[in-house]
Amino acid sequence: MASNPPPFAAFEWMIAWRYLRARRAEGGVSVMTWISLIGITLAVFALIATLAVRSGFRSEFVGTILGANAHATILSVGEVDPLGNLNRTIPEYGEMAERLRAVPGVTHVAPVISGGMVLVSSQTQNWGVEVIGIAQPDLADMPGIAAAEQSAGDLSRLGEGIAIGSGVARRIGVRVGDRVRITSPNGVQTPMGRSPRVNAYEVVYIFTAGRYDIDSTRAYLSFDEAQSFFNREGVADEIQVMVEDPEHVENVALPLLQAAGDRAVIWTWRDISGGFLRALEVEDNVMFIILSILVLIAAMNIVSGLIMLVKNKGRDIGILRTIGLSEGSVLRVFFICGSFTGLIGTGMGVILGCLFAIYIDPIFSFVNFAMGGGVWDPSIRGIYALPAELHLADVLKAVALSLGLSFLVTIFPARRAARMNPVEALRYE
Repeated sequence: MASNPPPFAAFEWMIAWRYLRARRAEGGVSVMTWISLIGITLAVFALIATLAVRSGFRSEFVGTILGANAHATILSVGEVDPLGNLNRTIPEYGEMAERLRAVPGVTHVAPVISGGMVLVSSQTQNWGVEVIGIAQPDLADMPGIAAAEQSAGDLSRLGEGIAIGSGVARRIGVRVGDRVRITSPNGVQTPMGRSPRVNAYEVVYIFTAGRYDIDSTRAYLSFDEAQSFFNREGVADEIQVMVEDPEHVENVALPLLQAAGDRAVIWTWRDISGGFLRALEVEDNVMFIILSILVLIAAMNIVSGLIMLVKNKGRDIGILRTIGLSEGSVLRVFFICGSFTGLIGTGMGVILGCLFAIYIDPIFSFVNFAMGGGVWDPSIRGIYALPAELHLADVLKAVALSLGLSFLVTIFPARRAARMNPVEALRYE
């Protein structure tokens, strides 16, 4: 007694392959199959490209935040002086910094002066900048500033002048070695009111941190000079803390707060930028759902093509069933035909999506050139170019979605072919 052949036997693959290779005149692959193939390719390509850009944008955004800003900032709740002004300076900043350094997971602590917005002027131009006072060794430990993508000058000379962002330098038209004037509205108190304070400094360092808002609004003075210029002798405005694992800075937030004391408050980089990151995650989820629907629409075209193939091969199905082919074998033959379209389309989409992510810089440059420039506005998007970062998990997610939908929609027309009555199929032949 002959045993039943195993599922997906060699003869099932052979029949499916003959149907796929058959010409249209012979009842082979229809135009709808080619449309579904192209549709799945483009949908998978769009999905992988979007996931890569999403990952790259978040990585670039977070990287520039962590490279040029503190992971956590310690502030004082402040006290109200007799004149009714709130004083939030930290007089014992040295002792507090030592206690913060002892917290496990902390890599660096730096007292700073937050001078706020001041006016920086060259001989011909003026621009508003945020001046921060910090010791030169502490600033050298900020990779976004000390190891900037592009820089000019010598950061070790911070005590002799001022460091400014490249955007500030372009706005006021200065280079390393030029002198600029810093004007602060909170100057010396006189009987006639508060007089602005003006000092001139040599530009000793120009940096490009990678974030438009930082490069175009940030300047650094040495800690001692900032204390003198902003009338902060003997105090600091805040203490900046760097940790080993900034992605999970909340794990050390409570120990830092306990070490800082009862009158301290803490702000992490997630508190400052968390709203943007949450909005980015919501947008990512919505885009994934929309692109998943596009993949589903492309996969649904497989149904149309496979139904046409089943209709054209009705006589063959009747003959195969008559000579003893089981319903399961017929189902698997047409399942292979439909799934093959999903496999090829998914494979081509993965290749195109990966190539897009790998060569995004020349592609973006070509698009920018073809459109006459100005396609990417860093003042709106915060970073200077469209980033992309390819992750295996994103590729596998797109492949699983595409193949899963392709296999799922193939089952219906394949079952229809398997259940076809061989007598009805051969009646009019």
